[in-house]
Amino acid sequence: MYVPAHFDESRIKVLHELIRQHPFGMLVTHGASGLDVNHIPFELVTSLDEAGVLNAHVARANPVWKDVSDGDEVMVVFRAADAYISPNWYPSKHDFHKQVPTWNYMVAHAYGRITIHDDERFVRGVVARLTRTHEASQPAPWKMTDSAREDIDTMLKAIVGLEIHITRLVGKLKLSQNKEVRDIRSAGEILKARGDGLIGDAMLACADAKPA
Repeated sequence: MYVPAHFDESRIKVLHELIRQHPFGMLVTHGASGLDVNHIPFELVTSLDEAGVLNAHVARANPVWKDVSDGDEVMVVFRAADAYISPNWYPSKHDFHKQVPTWNYMVAHAYGRITIHDDERFVRGVVARLTRTHEASQPAPWKMTDSAREDIDTMLKAIVGLEIHITRLVGKLKLSQNKEVRDIRSAGEILKARGDGLIGDAMLACADAKPA
């Protein structure tokens, strides 16, 4: 990924938070069958090392877990938000007529080494923790014990666990940081008004932090 200096985000805590808030990642592998991409929800564990560990599971019928070997390098892409930016949203465009359209976005790329876990204990733990995390906001959170034990056991036998030890994190927050403060603020406010609050708020924060 091309990352100009003004769009670079290298703070580990910021990238970890992006992953936690947007855990549905794109797992990119290059195994025996060539390039492949799978879309998977991940659990981020940060207590083991600074970069962190990503845990997930896939269907046993998914060939990805047989296509790669333990220790293979993989990449997971996490996208927080993106939005088209019209040059008409920049006040400076109306003064100088030099702006062009662009696309802003917030992403993190996690590079790491994969390990396959074809065992019930690992898979049960991943499923339980993912469920607990994503059911927490529900009025009556679903638990694995809500289903018959035999049904859960059958489900667990049909999936395989993945563990990725992150070796490198690359982040890019493209939020018009290379523009004037008034341009960043104007575009951010328009995005918020259009319902793109996440990236709009991020742009407004950039405007607040940038010297006028």
